[in-house]
Amino acid sequence: MIVLSVLSNCPAVYTGRIIGKLEAGRSVTSVAVEFGIAHSIVSPLWRQFQTTGTAIRGFSSGRPRGTTPADDRYIVLQARRNRRQTAGEIARHTTQATGRPLSRFTVARRLHGGGLFARRPVRCVPLTLAHRRRRSLWCREHRNWRDNEWGRVLFTDESRFSLSSDSHRILIWRERGSRDHPSNIIERDRY
Repeated sequence: MIVLSVLSNCPAVYTGRIIGKLEAGRSVTSVAVEFGIAHSIVSPLWRQFQTTGTAIRGFSSGRPRGTTPADDRYIVLQARRNRRQTAGEIARHTTQATGRPLSRFTVARRLHGGGLFARRPVRCVPLTLAHRRRRSLWCREHRNWRDNEWGRVLFTDESRFSLSSDSHRILIWRERGSRDHPSNIIERDRY
């Protein structure tokens, strides 16, 4: 009995049928066309079968994965609960929880796999309901102004200074397209 398995790019359903057709004398090209797969997939499969008598894919010697799928879910959940945690802090918490050491780079890769990326949060001045009403009223009053009326208005660019230790190096873990979500906004003090 011949044991057949999957090569990296060939579906398991087709492997035995492909080998059977090639043993019957069909060409590699005609079999590839019949199954709708590339010649470059069928040819190595046939070559391996001819040399070893099986089409079993060898195991790779790569480094084993450091986290389990449950660990990956835990890492993503932890980042969603506290978006301002660094990858190093998440790695320490996960190591304490699982007992397996993790690097911050592994955590960052797992977060990327979960759709979370480190980005600067949006900064805005906190607006109360009264602020919003006044701004909306001002916009409605001035929506029909002409160029000569706007020519008398002076907009200034004020210099920024900070009374707090805000270094602008704060990053948050967030999904793509969620930039303006309230949980991803940091309110800043007025200057």
